[in-house]
Amino acid sequence: MAEAFNELTLPTAKAERYSALAEEIAAVLDGEPNRTARMASVASMLAATFETFFWTGFYVVDPDKERELVVGPYQGTLGCLRIAFGRGVCGAAAASGQTQLVPDVHAFPGHIACDGRSQSEVVVPVFDAAGALIAVLDVDSDQPAAFDEVDAHWLEKIVRDTFAA
Repeated sequence: MAEAFNELTLPTAKAERYSALAEEIAAVLDGEPNRTARMASVASMLAATFETFFWTGFYVVDPDKERELVVGPYQGTLGCLRIAFGRGVCGAAAASGQTQLVPDVHAFPGHIACDGRSQSEVVVPVFDAAGALIAVLDVDSDQPAAFDEVDAHWLEKIVRDTFAA
């Protein structure tokens, strides 16, 4: 099924593109129980779908370090290896359990510049079926204000359907 995605032409309008992508992600991952494989596939498919996505991936809750994220599957330049809960945009999403939509990362208190070209960011907390935080999905753009509520809504839906179902 993944091969078919590589040849798929998706709609141009953002909401319709996300809707089609969400269906493709569900089809590709149908029957795949491995969390790492699921994260890698989601990161790859998101990165391949949106030109403004500069860095797309997951920071996973480290079971051996209390309140710390460790880099997981991603697409893009070298990511930060570890992020404490409450630090930067990813840490804020992990600590609050709320999506962070940041039009200008340089104006965000405590922003961590893993790559100085990042200009805007959306970070979505990822919960398992029991409601426990397992990761955050981090998407950066090298363009300012690249993300809006449409992105936040669809990314939340994709991670909910992929990891909490």
